Amino acid sequence: MDFTVIAHAVEVDDGIKRLSMRFIKKYAAPERSRLSAELCEQISKAFDDLGLITLPRRLPTSENEFVFVIEKSSPLGQTVEVASNLATLDRLGQNPAPWLFENFPEARAQLTR
Repeated sequence: MDFTVIAHAVEVDDGIKRLSMRFIKKYAAPERSRLSAELCEQISKAFDDLGLITLPRRLPTSENEFVFVIEKSSPLGQTVEVASNLATLDRLGQNPAPWLFENFPEARAQLTR
């Protein structure tokens, strides 16, 4: 998997880029006919190695979906990381701000890995 093109595109666009899963698959595994959950996990790991994260955090297996690829060290990337950790704590029943996801119900699904 060579995501240097994607990493450069994210850098050029000030730390965030909206991409289709079809485009990502083209760089991850062009020979594969479809995305699988396992391949999406491998893609997430490869992005992490490049200092990138995605939103939603769990990549969709549909090539018709779009995701945001974000530079992890950017202010937005750090905010997504903090929110993802809150979503994990919420799932474990240890969220210090339980009202947070009541006020923003769609955020939990986007931030959970």
